[in-house]
Amino acid sequence: MSEKLQKLLANYGLGSRREMEKWIEQGRVSVDGKVATLGDRASATDQIRVDGRVISGLSQPSNGRVLMYNKPEGELCSSSDPDGRPTVFDRLPMIKPGRWIAVGRLDINTCGLLLFTNDGELANRLMHPSHEVEREYAVRVFGDVNTAHLKALKHGVKLDDGMAKFNDIKARPKEDESLNQWFNVTLSEGRNREVRRLWESQGLQVSRLIRVRYGELDLKKRLPQGAWLE
Repeated sequence: MSEKLQKLLANYGLGSRREMEKWIEQGRVSVDGKVATLGDRASATDQIRVDGRVISGLSQPSNGRVLMYNKPEGELCSSSDPDGRPTVFDRLPMIKPGRWIAVGRLDINTCGLLLFTNDGELANRLMHPSHEVEREYAVRVFGDVNTAHLKALKHGVKLDDGMAKFNDIKARPKEDESLNQWFNVTLSEGRNREVRRLWESQGLQVSRLIRVRYGELDLKKRLPQGAWLE
């Protein structure tokens, strides 16, 4: 039985479906000796190559796995870095066949919950905007936050890449007289630096950002930074 090539490769664990589509568009994938194009279908019995290397074991059922990782600040959400900086993949366990796929990204200065899976279809469903999987962040904001700011952030503000808003904003009790205040915010998409840019649109600065929930999964309080849990 044939299926879309990008879905077949994603289910094998080579990456998300969107990433596999880019590989096909770049001419990196061939089926039975012919360079594949987007829209091609294939089956697990076809000879599929990526960058000239035969992908074996496609017909074997893979066991879907999910890891919860507590990302520290200072780690990149990429598989390697030319400058030798640490990445979120450095501490993960080895996996064969396939590879770990990061579900969404966190910038280098953001810490907290990051999910990994070897199931490309699952990764696609968790990340694709159409599924509106909710993310929750604990955010420390520097500045005088007033009711007008909160109303605008919940109603929607225009950013460089379109309208954006928080689904919910909950203020935490202030512990001192400083201009820092903690909030918990939720949103249903994961655009680049979206939480920080939303607050910056109101002339406020994010001084600390922690993702504490992705969908139904909460960051485990006993999971130390740099540790993972399956």
